[in-house]
Amino acid sequence: MKELEEKIKYTFKDKSILKTALTHSSYANEKRENISFNERLEFLGDSVLGLVSAEYFFDKYTDHPEGDLTKYKAAAVCENALYGFAKQLDLGKYLYLGKGEEKNKGRQRASNLANAFEALIAAIFIDGGLEEAKKFILRFVKAFDEKEKSSTNISDYKTTLQEVVQENPAEVLEYVQTGEEGPPHDKTFAFDVKINNNVIGSGKGRTKKDAEQMAAKEALKLMGIIK
Repeated sequence: MKELEEKIKYTFKDKSILKTALTHSSYANEKRENISFNERLEFLGDSVLGLVSAEYFFDKYTDHPEGDLTKYKAAAVCENALYGFAKQLDLGKYLYLGKGEEKNKGRQRASNLANAFEALIAAIFIDGGLEEAKKFILRFVKAFDEKEKSSTNISDYKTTLQEVVQENPAEVLEYVQTGEEGPPHDKTFAFDVKINNNVIGSGKGRTKKDAEQMAAKEALKLMGIIK
């Protein structure tokens, strides 16, 4: 418990709620005692996580529409993201599992870890209040957001580039096909992306759309928006 508290940078006044957050239903069922497990805490933690994440993206991206904010939040609170957060804490190490769940590699299962992470949020919220829960959540959500924005994991480079260019209404953005090669069933297209007639990126792809995306990606790299 003490080791985990050091990792999460929060010390519980009520240690029992931390234990509940780490207790899987398989452990409670196997013991056949009146042991609390973490499913109710997951429910609460999900809501606290959603609120804090929504506020973070709302405050940070003041000029982005609702659709963008929804996408950013969804990416940061999905099971895969929470699984990653839990792994950073090595949360599986601290779970109370039934023997069957232990045998079936329950400590590594994404759903168990994501659920425990949400339960941990709820436990901090109940024990220390919203500000403590917020500090804990933002430690992960901020880092996740920065990594997403600086990585090449942006799924729509054209839209991202368009948003950047729109900040200056005088700029004119256009895509120009510069080549096409290969047989009809296996073509490769080449495109340049230009701002005010200056080439800022080039790309190739099996479709025109893919080639434009690759050109936009190169432009975003040149601008330092992604790595």
